[in-house]
Amino acid sequence: MTDLRIRPGGPEDLDTVLAFWKTAAEGTSISDDRAGVERLVARDPQSLLLAERDGELVGTVIAGFDGWRCHLYRLAVHPDHRRRGIGSALLDAAEERFVRLGGRRGDAMVLVRNERARHAWRAAGYEPQEQWRRWVKHLGDRAAAE
Repeated sequence: MTDLRIRPGGPEDLDTVLAFWKTAAEGTSISDDRAGVERLVARDPQSLLLAERDGELVGTVIAGFDGWRCHLYRLAVHPDHRRRGIGSALLDAAEERFVRLGGRRGDAMVLVRNERARHAWRAAGYEPQEQWRRWVKHLGDRAAAE
C-alpha cells in the first residue's frame, strides 16, 4: 500500500471528485454538486480526504467534525480498485483526524440497501444503532420562501 497517497482535497479537485462519485459512490445527495462540495472544503479544508494511486483518484471519504461529533460520508472506492485496503486506509486517516481534533466517536451514513457498504463498515468496527433513525428536512423550500 506504499504507493497509495491520502491527502485533503481542495477546490481544484472538485470536478474530479464529483465525476468520481458518479462511478464509485452509491446513492446521491442534494449536496452532490459543486456548490455543496465547495462549501464543505471552504468551511473545513481538511475534511475531504482523497486516496490516489499513480496520480489517479481511487477513493474518497468526507471526515467532518463539527466540534461535537465526527461524521463520515461518501466513503467510496473505485470499482476497479476495491478489496485492496483503500477504504480501510481512508477510514484510518479519517479516524486519526478525529482523534487529533478531540473527537470521541465516529458515525457513518450508510444506505440500508447497500449490502456491500454495510459489510465494509462492520469489518472496520462500526455497527448500526437500531435505536436511532435519521430525520431530515430539505431546507431549499425554506430558503426560497425568504
